[in-house]
Amino acid sequence: MVLSIGLIGGTAAIRDKKGTPTFIQMIGNDVAGLGQRIVSVPANGVEKIFGSTKDLINTYHENNYLKSKVQKVQATDVRNHALNKENQQLKQQLDLNKTLTGYTKVNAAVMSRTPSNWQQQLIINKGSMAGIKKNMSVIVNKGLVGRISEVNKTNSKVELITDSGDSASSFAVQVDDKKTPVSGLISGYNNAKNELEMGSLTSKGKIKRGSKVMTSGLGGVTPQGLFVGTVTGVSGTANGISEQINIKPAADTRNIDVVTVVGKD
Repeated sequence: MVLSIGLIGGTAAIRDKKGTPTFIQMIGNDVAGLGQRIVSVPANGVEKIFGSTKDLINTYHENNYLKSKVQKVQATDVRNHALNKENQQLKQQLDLNKTLTGYTKVNAAVMSRTPSNWQQQLIINKGSMAGIKKNMSVIVNKGLVGRISEVNKTNSKVELITDSGDSASSFAVQVDDKKTPVSGLISGYNNAKNELEMGSLTSKGKIKRGSKVMTSGLGGVTPQGLFVGTVTGVSGTANGISEQINIKPAADTRNIDVVTVVGKD
C-alpha cells in the first residue's frame, strides 16, 4: 500500500512537470497499476475467505435450528402415540364398567413397577380416599390381573395374578365347562410361555382347549365370574386325567397402564 501510494504520488508529480518525457509518465502509471493489482489480489482473496466462513457459520446455525425442530416434531409424535394408547385403554375400561353391574368400580393409573418384581406387584394412584379396600379385584380390559394387597390414603399396592412367590395369595378359579366344571387354584406362572398354571383341581375330568376360566368366588375374597383366561393345554396327565391346566391370561400383565378396581357393593 505504501509502495502504491508512493508510485501514485510520484506519477502525479512527474505529470505536473511539463518537461517530463511522456514515456516516463507511462512507466510510472504502469508500475502504479501493477502495485495496485498485487495488493488487490490477496485482499480480494481474504474477503472471499471471510465471506465463505460467514456462510458456513450461518449454515451451521441453520442446521442446528432445523435439528431442534425435527426433534420437537419427533417428541410430539411420541407423545401423541402415548396419549392415543392411553385414550384407547381408558375407553376399554369405561366399556368394562358398563358390564360390571352390582360392583363398586374405581379406575386408576399405574404409578410404578420395579424390574425386580415385575410379575409380582404394581402401585396404582388410588387409595382409601377413593374407596379402595384390601382384597378388591383388579381388572384390565375385562381380564383379572390381581387384587389389592395394601391400601394407603392416596395409593395402593396390587398383587398380580402372575405372582408365583411363596407368600402369594391363591386365586380360586373354575373352568367354565357345562358338562363337568373343574375348580382349582392359580398355582404358578410360566413367564417364558406367558401362561398361568392351575392346580389343586377338584375334578379329574378331561379339559378342552379354548375353555374359558373364570373366578369361582370360593373363599369370599374375589367376586365370582371374573374372566381370567382360556385353556391352552394340560400337563401332568395320567390315563387322560389332568393334573395341571395351562391358561393364557385374558389381560397382558406385562404391560399395564390403567386398571379398574372392583369390589362387591
